[in-house]
Amino acid sequence: MNMLAEMLLTEPALPAIWVVLMLLTLPALVVLASPDGVNDPRRALVDSITLLRRREERREAVRRQRRDEAAQVVRYAEEVRVAADQAGCAAQRWQDHWEAAAQRVDAAWRSWQEADARWARSRVTAAFGTPFTAQTTAEYADRERFLHRMVGEAAARGELPADALSDALSGGGGWDARLHPVEQELAVHRASAAHLERLHREAVAAEGVAWHDVQLARRSRDSLYREAAEARGRAAAVRNLLPAGSGAAAAGVRRVIATGHVMVG
Repeated sequence: MNMLAEMLLTEPALPAIWVVLMLLTLPALVVLASPDGVNDPRRALVDSITLLRRREERREAVRRQRRDEAAQVVRYAEEVRVAADQAGCAAQRWQDHWEAAAQRVDAAWRSWQEADARWARSRVTAAFGTPFTAQTTAEYADRERFLHRMVGEAAARGELPADALSDALSGGGGWDARLHPVEQELAVHRASAAHLERLHREAVAAEGVAWHDVQLARRSRDSLYREAAEARGRAAAVRNLLPAGSGAAAAGVRRVIATGHVMVG
């Protein structure tokens, strides 16, 4: 007997044997432990089996709830990851938009400075006075054609508004075809410098708006990146609650955990 006990105590299958014995004897223990069980052992046995079944059902319900919650955590992490990726792409687009706006500011500045320099040279030339020309019909026709040509060429280069030529043709917008060509050239250069300065101010304002949008996009991107990192950690913590090979959920948690984001300035 001592030898048998020693063998049972050292046998690797001992824990499993004890569990089986406890499960087999549990109904009997429940029956014997209850006074009602002594009087009606059949009824007590049915009640004990029902109790065990309900307890297992509650445990299964808890496990199912935990699996559902884990799946929700993984699903949210995947959604945040996708949103963070999209925010990163959007921030890059706004960055490109701002860089293009900054380049337009530089180009507008150079154009304005060149036009301002031309206006300065015209002022120097006009300071010496205008040569005498006979005030004839042919002369005024030449002056008119000269003005229209200068305004049209400046508008084509973007140095004057698109409607400047129509104003010059109709005699509006402050254009005077009767002026000497030197004075007309001065007027065209003055108007070009003013127009390009206005375009530069507009480009600076647009660049400021674009920079503001870049900052908003970056903050949104960084916030989503942080949230995605936290959600990725929560998904990794509950991955053991998902059954192996659970399809989209398992693939989602692997994708979320494997995905990382790099902050850019």
